[in-house]
Amino acid sequence: MPFLPICKKDMLESGFNEPDFIIVTGDAYVDHPSFGTAIISRVLQSKGFNVCILSQPRKDEDYLKFGVPKLGFLVNSGNIDSMVAHYTAAKKRRSDDAYTPGGKSGARPDRAVIVYTKKIRSLFGDVFIGIGGIEASLRRFAHYDYWDDKVRPSVLIDSTADILMYGMGEKHIVEIANRLKNGENKKNLTDIKGTCYCVKTADYQPMSVKECPPFKEVSELSENGKRNYAKATKIQQSEQDAVRGKTIIQRHGELILVQNPPMPPLSTEEMDEVYSLPFMRDYHPSYKALGGVPGIEEVKFSVIHNRGCYGACNFCSLAFHQGRTISVRSHSSIIEEVEKISRMEDFKGYIHDVGGPTANFRAPSCQAQLKRGVCADKKCLAPDICPAVEVDHSDYLSLLRKIRKIDGIKKVFIRSGIRFDYLLADKDESFFKELVKYHTSGQLKVAPEHCSNNVLKYMGKPDVSVYNRFKKRFYELTESIGKKQYLVPYLMSSHPGSTINDAIELALFLKKEGLHPEQVQDFYPTPGTVSTCMFYTGLDPMTMKEVYVPKTMGEKAEQRALLQYFKPENKDIVRKALKKSGRFDLIGNGKNCLVTDNKPKFDKKHKTIRNINKKSVKK
Repeated sequence: MPFLPICKKDMLESGFNEPDFIIVTGDAYVDHPSFGTAIISRVLQSKGFNVCILSQPRKDEDYLKFGVPKLGFLVNSGNIDSMVAHYTAAKKRRSDDAYTPGGKSGARPDRAVIVYTKKIRSLFGDVFIGIGGIEASLRRFAHYDYWDDKVRPSVLIDSTADILMYGMGEKHIVEIANRLKNGENKKNLTDIKGTCYCVKTADYQPMSVKECPPFKEVSELSENGKRNYAKATKIQQSEQDAVRGKTIIQRHGELILVQNPPMPPLSTEEMDEVYSLPFMRDYHPSYKALGGVPGIEEVKFSVIHNRGCYGACNFCSLAFHQGRTISVRSHSSIIEEVEKISRMEDFKGYIHDVGGPTANFRAPSCQAQLKRGVCADKKCLAPDICPAVEVDHSDYLSLLRKIRKIDGIKKVFIRSGIRFDYLLADKDESFFKELVKYHTSGQLKVAPEHCSNNVLKYMGKPDVSVYNRFKKRFYELTESIGKKQYLVPYLMSSHPGSTINDAIELALFLKKEGLHPEQVQDFYPTPGTVSTCMFYTGLDPMTMKEVYVPKTMGEKAEQRALLQYFKPENKDIVRKALKKSGRFDLIGNGKNCLVTDNKPKFDKKHKTIRNINKKSVKK
């Protein structure tokens, strides 16, 4: 099956002269099931709809090249939020974009969903416009925007779109498409799960809902405004469940945003159907001369086997987007995909990943969750694993064993996150042993995130002692099979709750472990997370208790530098941070010191005072 049309010539050659839908995206067109545009377009095509892809439009002519679609436009920013794509956590402009031909930045606008939708509205008038994808999903309510440093309205209101689809959109889009095809007025599409719509305040008919504090109150620059924002966050997070979630409303002046309850996740049969669609598994050939699309490299030979994550870390948006209920594909569906990959011309025998949000989840956390939904007031795994959680790796292990036996497969790696606390809770070590023996490519990336239990508490992560037990056993198993393999821990600086003393504790932990991380993730306050609420309000929305927040660029830079204390360019800032904290014991040449003292030394020979460091002494 060829790529979907990206120009009028392609459209006519495909046998139609008027598309049902035009999908507008901030990414280059990559027809791979790791890309939302590819999935939605192929799902629509499988249901008999004609679809064209409008990738990274810039000029009016781009929007007009397919003419007016029969049913409407579907808009997304791409695989990540356009502001995250463009800016670092320090708000510096990125020079590259992995989802653009040649990896060049600047092909999509800031706040792409708003820009694209408003341009469509100006050119096509009252045409139906649906927005979705990660940018729309996480900005569906009034939300704190790190780049503007203020609370912005729902993206549905800012964009003037007709409907917003949050979460994974296969079921949403098929229902919307069929109802539009059958002649239903777009204004009547107000009862679809997993969607948001707006209604004029004067026309709103009261119903049983959870009401968030309104935009006016959550956007106030006051302590009361921040308390209201935290209250709204708790409601939005708590109702994110397809079983027990209620309709939520939030008033925005003359409009009311209405969020219907979440759409139930795909069943195994439905998920199999999606991943069996005829994806080309590559970027559109028109990008080859431009250097291709770098974002395909990590996923081209990878397989997604699950969705959802009941780990629900506070800094992660996955629970608010995909939900905490696990959906999985069948073994036969996954094996069929791996066999297709094995026949690809440029495949070298290595499956890069068999994963998802959390690789080692293949079932709901507990059976009660399927009847009453996930718990609104507690997490499954943190601070401790709930006694009701059913820990079992046998199905995942069976799947991996089957994949290893497929002709043409040399190695099967796991590069998605492994939830090591869940792994350790399994009394049967079979998966752990085979993870170490067969599925680690020299390095295994894991995410302890920090070593301070104070910070881990605010992250929604387990005690550091759990990571230490995992690390100890990993190296024991590695040594037992005569291999040299290493853990690569993901670490985060400046998360809410992290004081400078916590950052120093983490630096000492790294020194003790002999770790020199080349990259450190400074906490990035992205829309839709509990941690972002903490960053903005200084409150934990789940308890309404105050949280210390490192907010200034100066303090964030200090915490980040401490995690890379060994870099010469960080010495001065680390020294300054240690002195400010009264940790003079960590400055000097002692065993535990992080940096040397830079006090001037007396040079007897020349009777002058000058700085003498180790390099000058050696010379």
